[in-house]
Amino acid sequence: MTKLCDGRVAVVTGAGRGIGREHALMLAEQGARVIVNDLGGDEAGHGADLTPAQQVVAEIEAMGGEAAVNGANVADFDAAGDMVQQAIDTWGRIDILVNNAGILRDRMVFSMSEDDWDTVINVHLKGTFAPTHHAAVFWRETTKAGGETFGRVVNTSSPSGIYGNVGQTNYGAAKAGIAGFTVIAAQELVKYGVTVNCLAPSALSRLTEPLMGGEITDEMRESMSPRWIALIATWLCSAEAQSVTGRVFDIRGEKLGIAEGWHLGPTASQPDDPAELGSVVRGLMEEARLNAAMSGRDHEGPGFPAQGI
Repeated sequence: MTKLCDGRVAVVTGAGRGIGREHALMLAEQGARVIVNDLGGDEAGHGADLTPAQQVVAEIEAMGGEAAVNGANVADFDAAGDMVQQAIDTWGRIDILVNNAGILRDRMVFSMSEDDWDTVINVHLKGTFAPTHHAAVFWRETTKAGGETFGRVVNTSSPSGIYGNVGQTNYGAAKAGIAGFTVIAAQELVKYGVTVNCLAPSALSRLTEPLMGGEITDEMRESMSPRWIALIATWLCSAEAQSVTGRVFDIRGEKLGIAEGWHLGPTASQPDDPAELGSVVRGLMEEARLNAAMSGRDHEGPGFPAQGI
């Protein structure tokens, strides 16, 4: 039976543990050869250790697949280029890029340091741009030279970025930026046959487990397994997904949805005097929907002001 990603060459960042590991394993199960990238730092981005990436490569090889280790910092522009080149040098091309690497440094905005901000933005946002840039250069040059291009980019946003979450201005801003980056990169790369999509996943991982509180049961582990996220990621990397691009997929266990993004709501004409704007804004606020909760749905119940948050 033909596998979804037979013969494809993939790069998966942050693939040593959690969601990235599941991406790498499932892509390999579906026939892809995989560059397993992981710097191997801790949850806050400190340190480096190739062991997690090496273990994933060993798992792929044990199932009869092909894989190679990469320990690059994805936020290092040149190192990200070398990572993409490693796939090209090893297997002749790159077909799939899954940008998954990330860290957490949660703080309230008044407690957040400049380093907390810069590091999180760098790893997530620049760490999505840099590999995508280098892969896009390869696909564009291949197309201009008359070659055939198969390109898939799957980025990683978060409910924190597209809906908002207290204590995560740095992480949420980066993840919102990745969603915006996805929409625009999809528009720029469509003429080269490249699709660019984005995931906003909820899962149990080493980043999220400490935030859960209380006992984590086997049922919870199964219902929030990162494997659910790898399912849609792998499908998006297949030929079947050629017509799907610029979308943000919300994944919560077996539930899969599409986040529909910003849409212009009610409008009104402004008076030429700021003192007269109160009634205009009140009218708009009465007609406008509240911002979504972390569930992606409208806020319900007490605790939220009538004007919205």
